[in-house]
Amino acid sequence: MTGRKVGFIGTGTITDAIVRGLLREPAALSRVLVSPRNAEVAAKLATDFSSVTVAADNHSIVKGCDTVVLAVRPQIAKDVVRSLPFRNGQTVISVMAATDRATLIDWIGSNVRLTQAIPLPFVAERRGITAVYPRDPETAAIFKVLGGVVQCDSGKEYELLAAASSLMATYFGIMHGASEWLAWKGLSRDKARSYLAPLFTELSRVALDAPSGVPFAELSRAFATRGGLNEQVLGDFEKHGGADALKTALDHVLARIEKGFPPEHVKLKRSAACTQ
Repeated sequence: MTGRKVGFIGTGTITDAIVRGLLREPAALSRVLVSPRNAEVAAKLATDFSSVTVAADNHSIVKGCDTVVLAVRPQIAKDVVRSLPFRNGQTVISVMAATDRATLIDWIGSNVRLTQAIPLPFVAERRGITAVYPRDPETAAIFKVLGGVVQCDSGKEYELLAAASSLMATYFGIMHGASEWLAWKGLSRDKARSYLAPLFTELSRVALDAPSGVPFAELSRAFATRGGLNEQVLGDFEKHGGADALKTALDHVLARIEKGFPPEHVKLKRSAACTQ
C-alpha cells in the first residue's frame, strides 16, 4: 500500500482517526492528501505526519490521488460530490452516513470503483473493525491495517451492521446508568468507574476470545448461575422490556438508514409528529 496516494474529502473526526491509524508506525502509506475544509484538523495532521499534505482544494485531491475517501457531512454531500472531477476506474470509498450507494453513483457521475465503509474511532489505534460493501480487495487492505474488516455480500448486510454500530453510545449509557446507581447508593463515582470499566473490558475480551460459532446467548448463560445475581438482573432486564427496547431502537435506526434521511430531516419529522 505504501506506493498508493490516498486523499480525503472532508477532515473531521473519522478522517483524523483513519489517517492516524494508517500512518502510525509502521506506516501503511507514504503519501496522504487531506481537505482544507477543517483547517485545524488538517494542520494538526500535517504537523504530526510529514507524509500528510493539506491540499489547496478538493478538486486537486480527486485529480492527484489513486484512492479518494469521501468523509463529508451528509447535509452538504450532494453539492460537494457533484462538483468533483472523478475519473473512470478511480477507487472511491464513502464513509458518509445516510447516503445510499445508488445516490452516490449518481452524484459521482463516473464509472468509479465505489465502496462504502463504516470505520469507527478505534481505527486510530488500529483496533477497529470496519464493515465494507461491496467486497473490494483494495478497500479491504486499507481497513485490515486499521484492525479488521467485515466484507458484506449485500447492501442489506451493510445496513444491518451500520445499525449495529449505533450501539456505542448505548454501551456507555449502560455504564453511566450503573455508575449513577452506585453513586446514588453511596459509592464514589471514581470507585464506580474504576470497577465498571475493567469489568466491561474483560467481558468484551471473553466475547472476542470465544470460538466464532459460540452464540452470545451461550456466553450469557455461562455468566448467569442458576438462582444467582446475574440471572436475576438479566431476568428483570428482559421482563421490564430491556431487550425489546433495544430491538425497537435498532429497528428505528435501520429504518432511518434505509431511507437515507439526513439528521436534520429526521429531527424535523420527529418534532412534527410530537405536535400532532
